Amino acid sequence: MSLGTLDFGRSRRRSFRSSGFGTATGFTMDLPLLLTLLAITAVGFIVLYSAVGSDTGLLIRQGTRFAIAFAAFLVFAQIPPRYLRMWTPWLYIGVLALLIGVAVEGEIGQGAQRWLDLGIVRFQPSEFAKLTVPLMVAWLVHDRPLPPSFGQLVVMLIVVFIPAALIYEQPDLGTALLVLTAGGLAILLSGISVWAVALVGFAAMAAGPAIWPFLRDYQRARILTFLNPETDPLGTGYNIIQSKIAIGSGGLFGKGWLNGTQARLEFLPERSTDFIFAVMAEEFGLLGLALLISLYLVLVGRGLYIAIGAQDTFTRLLAGTISLTFFVYVFVNAGMVSGLLPIVGVPLPLVSAGGTSMVTLMAGFGILAAINGHRKLLAT
Repeated sequence: MSLGTLDFGRSRRRSFRSSGFGTATGFTMDLPLLLTLLAITAVGFIVLYSAVGSDTGLLIRQGTRFAIAFAAFLVFAQIPPRYLRMWTPWLYIGVLALLIGVAVEGEIGQGAQRWLDLGIVRFQPSEFAKLTVPLMVAWLVHDRPLPPSFGQLVVMLIVVFIPAALIYEQPDLGTALLVLTAGGLAILLSGISVWAVALVGFAAMAAGPAIWPFLRDYQRARILTFLNPETDPLGTGYNIIQSKIAIGSGGLFGKGWLNGTQARLEFLPERSTDFIFAVMAEEFGLLGLALLISLYLVLVGRGLYIAIGAQDTFTRLLAGTISLTFFVYVFVNAGMVSGLLPIVGVPLPLVSAGGTSMVTLMAGFGILAAINGHRKLLAT
């Protein structure tokens, strides 16, 4: 017997199942998913404590954010997927309205207009699009034959590009690309031909020179810095150079917790957010990074396992997309911090300091838990 799913509730009959135990109704929870999430966030708090030094205020704020995110996980884990499917169009429209609100009345910070301040809470609506876009794509094809027709494909592309365009205008190229990735993965999992995907990829690469004039100055600088950071070591190349120093100096075992010089002496910028991967590399070395990446892979693997066992097209597409998109987040952050990808401002999931992104991620994993729990309840 595995403890894959626990169901707590009142029932005359209690049975043990291959994935857990419980009743046909009541509170459901996916233990492997939950325990892996808690392990990753625990690692995150350990590394964050070292990254921020004596800033206990940031740790307290991060703890509050995690409490809210964990509550979101628990709530979404109890929502039957059929209700989520019914609400999907309204969720998508609501996020579009929030993105339009950002364009009209959004709060400006660090040269970008990305936040909405409602007085009691300040958040980035663009983070919600990472979840609502694949939801909407899955909703469009859930009761239709697969692969989708050309007309359905056009509609799905429109659904993906509208929020991505609104996010790009904030400007936030990194999040816009992640929204495109989430939508693209959902479309890919719907059965689109590999040849069609390859054709789109070649077309995108060929369009690179045409897109270059439309990029903003700082976006061009990031690409040029990626190609050769040493051209401006004290300017645009400073972040990635310091990050590589931190990663390389960690070696196999690291310098030890609280002993990293790049973070503790503030040589490494954005050490609590975008570059926290480098902080961990310096203090815990290759072995520490291997442990964290292994936890990430366990989480992604659990999500794909849930997707394989899902009951219908909607839940299969949604679970698969959430899992693979999460893997992309990890890959992009690790790649940009180590100099393998341009810097696009993507935090390390569940480890970097941040509020809206953590809530969105935990809500997504709550949906995975609901999909698995619903499948087990139907099997009783």
